[in-house]
Amino acid sequence: MAKKLLSPEGARAWLRRRYATQHRAWLSGQGAWPLGVPLGEPTERTVGEDAAIIREWIDAWRQWNSGGEVQWLDRQWPRLGTQRLPSRLVLSGAADVARVVGEARRFERATERHARLERKWSSLSASPLVLRNFDVLADYAEADFVRLLALLTWLDQNRDSLRYLRQLPIEGMDTKWCDSPRRAVITDLLLAIRGLPQPMEFHELCGLRRPPQRLRMRLLCPSLRRALGGVGDLEAPIDQVTALSIQPDCALIVENLETGVALPDLPGCAAFMKLGNSVGVLSQVPWLRNARAVYWGDIDTHGFAILSHARAALPALCSVLMDERTLLRNRALWGRETTPYPGAEVPHLTADERAVFENLRGNVWGQGIRLEQERIPWPQALEAVRGVVLGGAG
Repeated sequence: MAKKLLSPEGARAWLRRRYATQHRAWLSGQGAWPLGVPLGEPTERTVGEDAAIIREWIDAWRQWNSGGEVQWLDRQWPRLGTQRLPSRLVLSGAADVARVVGEARRFERATERHARLERKWSSLSASPLVLRNFDVLADYAEADFVRLLALLTWLDQNRDSLRYLRQLPIEGMDTKWCDSPRRAVITDLLLAIRGLPQPMEFHELCGLRRPPQRLRMRLLCPSLRRALGGVGDLEAPIDQVTALSIQPDCALIVENLETGVALPDLPGCAAFMKLGNSVGVLSQVPWLRNARAVYWGDIDTHGFAILSHARAALPALCSVLMDERTLLRNRALWGRETTPYPGAEVPHLTADERAVFENLRGNVWGQGIRLEQERIPWPQALEAVRGVVLGGAG
């Protein structure tokens, strides 16, 4: 029976679980108060059989000073007479619970900062986008929180400034300060301030100018390099790349930067590196419209998703070293794709490519199988690339 009595340690553990699930809601004033935690009711028989344990339990609650109020109950028993027993731990509000579980300072700081946000923007009072950023309110250094407030205020008052982030007139602001994950916090709070239901791209939401899309390119053809005064390896904004006066016969797109850097001379070929899901930007390059396009990426679900994006931009594009034969030939070099591509829509794959994609997604060859392009032995890879780029069989 004594086991059913709740000790101070047990009450604290129970409240810690309640705090973990409810503290965000409590921040906005939700919750029913006071909160009572029953401590158990020993019987006269229990006291008689486990007197030492019951005395220890009573003494522990007499010494309780961790928050809330212990309520006591007088019990009148035939043999033992009147006994004063702890009955309930009553907590008047969320701050009491926070104190009990060792979160008093964090909860107080979060509450104060939430109130500052609410005074400025009443729409933030119970916004889930704000509440899910509880840790920001609780843990940011004061200088960072002041800077966050200043940034939100400026962006709210200047919704279409079309400035670069670096140009904002906010003390202590720099582009690194706005890197992820802080950028996600800014996005959440701005969406809440404006009452927007759908996520938006950061720059669009803030009314800021995006840094120009840059392309990393190598001209693998000596004739193409001569046309640019000998420059063969360059990275430049997309508008400068589109303005180049060159006409390659083939565009080779590789996902891995080191792979692109290692490529040898290939007549008529321009290589593009490390575009990822931004590969669609190549559709803006006018001098690629009449060029053959070849894509070489990793054999994993994300690699095939990028291949689909690439073919949407360059419809005649073909792939190389992304087939079942290459995958099975290099079984000893397989790695693990821990987070597969979440979607199923890859509309621009060929039938053979889609079959490999579906088999990877379905773990036909094993759990999370992937073959990264940089693992394929270089002679094998180069032979296949040469064959496709120069017009032979892949």
